[in-house]
Amino acid sequence: MNNFGRLFKISIYGESHGPGIGVLIDGCPAGLPLDETDFETDLARRKSGAPGTTPRLEQDKPLIKSGIFNGKTTGAPILITFGNTNIKSRDYESIKDIPRPGHADFTAAQKFGGYNDYRGGGHFSGRVTLGLVAAGAIAKKLIRPIAITASLIEAGGDTDIQRAVAKAVETNDSIGGIIRCEILNAPTGLGEPFFDSMESMLSHMMFSIPAVKAIEFGAGFQAAKMTGSQHNDPFIDSSGKTQTNHAGGINGGISNGNPILFRVAVKPTSSIPQAQHTMDMKTGKMVDLVIEGRHDTCIALRMPVIVENAAAVVLADMMLWENKIARRL
Repeated sequence: MNNFGRLFKISIYGESHGPGIGVLIDGCPAGLPLDETDFETDLARRKSGAPGTTPRLEQDKPLIKSGIFNGKTTGAPILITFGNTNIKSRDYESIKDIPRPGHADFTAAQKFGGYNDYRGGGHFSGRVTLGLVAAGAIAKKLIRPIAITASLIEAGGDTDIQRAVAKAVETNDSIGGIIRCEILNAPTGLGEPFFDSMESMLSHMMFSIPAVKAIEFGAGFQAAKMTGSQHNDPFIDSSGKTQTNHAGGINGGISNGNPILFRVAVKPTSSIPQAQHTMDMKTGKMVDLVIEGRHDTCIALRMPVIVENAAAVVLADMMLWENKIARRL
């Protein structure tokens, strides 16, 4: 489905080439100061325009349609919309019968009987993450002094991101990347054992972001190579602070007061300029597909703020579970 959360609930809607996209946020406490300027910094971080990003430029101006009165949240659902103004739908006519390798074209057509909007990936497009960023901007204000920062630490297997992107552009290919996220000042006690653990909820949200293919917490996969004496984090004070943080700030699915650390792997952009030999589903014949349109060489360049704000939504929901956010702000 298209919604997430128990108390801080979000629903995303829209398609890449439809009239607009956005998010409906329910459960935001009343009294939080909010206006359109609160979204500007994060939306700017998500924008394209840098080398290696799509040439499609949208205004991405948020319009708050409900839930705000006299500059503060009312406790009613908050509807935020964004218009789609720079679209070239004709670029996608060729993929009606030839699904793009790596994309959701085939699975979407199978699931929805061919009624899905295939233009620009439709509802599966990374453009829909605008709603996540907007919801996260509100969540960040709710959860202060918790601070969340994410950054791209590697692209195409290279820590020199600019060099990696330039090489991909030169070879008419795409690359993925690794994003590191750190959550500071999270209180102890967030998360539930097993199914609603901190790792479970963050992972659920991260895998809702298009192109995310893996996640690891703390030492992550390296933990499999460590001994218990190496991986265990000795306590160094009564607050729960530890000497090391191989657990990534989480024990038993519950935040332990140390920084929550995780990394996500982003796959290479599926739409590439190179011809790909694949099947025409209408004729049953193999053909060379050349994908038209405007696409990111490295979508991971624009994803740190998405990861950051998506994590903020999870923390806001968990904070409300534990009654750690005042109902009146």
